[in-house]
Amino acid sequence: MLAGLGAGAFWGTTFMAPLLAPAFGSVDITVGRFLACGLFSLMLLVWQWWRLPAGQRQVARPVPGQMIAALGLSVLGYTGYYLLLVLAIAEAGPALPVLVIGTIPLWLMLLGKPQDLRWRLLMPGLLLTAAGMAAMFVVGARDVDTARGAALWRGVAWALCAAASWTAFGLINARWLTRHPQIGSTTWSNWLGVAAGLGACVLWVGWGSPWSELVARPGWATFVAVCVFTGIGAGWVAAVLWNVASRRLSPSLAGQLIVSETVFGLVYAFAWDGTWPLPLQWLACLLFVLGIVSSIRAHR
Repeated sequence: MLAGLGAGAFWGTTFMAPLLAPAFGSVDITVGRFLACGLFSLMLLVWQWWRLPAGQRQVARPVPGQMIAALGLSVLGYTGYYLLLVLAIAEAGPALPVLVIGTIPLWLMLLGKPQDLRWRLLMPGLLLTAAGMAAMFVVGARDVDTARGAALWRGVAWALCAAASWTAFGLINARWLTRHPQIGSTTWSNWLGVAAGLGACVLWVGWGSPWSELVARPGWATFVAVCVFTGIGAGWVAAVLWNVASRRLSPSLAGQLIVSETVFGLVYAFAWDGTWPLPLQWLACLLFVLGIVSSIRAHR
């Protein structure tokens, strides 16, 4: 549970990236983040491989099936997911897609429930989390630009695809880790990180800004620092913590812990702005915390 909450704390830092580097778009920040994650993961893999005796180095390499799994899951939970989210925000603005993405914990709780866990035990946590999301929706609905017309609904469709993508990642990744206990959480995070770095290169070629334009923008040094911090922290460290949680917890409980990302993200954002949350946002955070506590008690 601590690992899952720690992953949420690191994921919450991604809410700060646009605030710290306002001159750079979502695609540029996403590409920079996953490139940093991929390079860091690659360096760790090379270091670990170099430390092994010569006779064990061949065994330490991923087999084709493992490489395919890492590439596929990196698309579902990393680059593909963020590309879908960026497309949703481009069509519908930021408010509504973020609210749609916020339903991921509910889907993981519903689809990842252990067979021996009764619904009546899980229901309080579900209802508390749903009530918190409803409060966030009331706040976020004020910023929805209804004048976008058909683009608004296209954005909602992209956001639903993004939510489905990460939900699939959460369920499949947990199942893969359970079936491959010989692969450590750190090693698997390194493989996913390298695969995400490759995906970031594809994103950059297709949707990113030219290198010369990036370097010429104001705040270039801050942008690099944000990418390195979120790439290593919210990318690699959070992935290790999430894999640890996924090995030890059912997908329903691990999914419940994802709401901590929203709580931490709000805390960071309000601390940066020097403002206090609205009453409904206070209520939402309280409901999220109560939902986590209720879900923990149900799974125990």
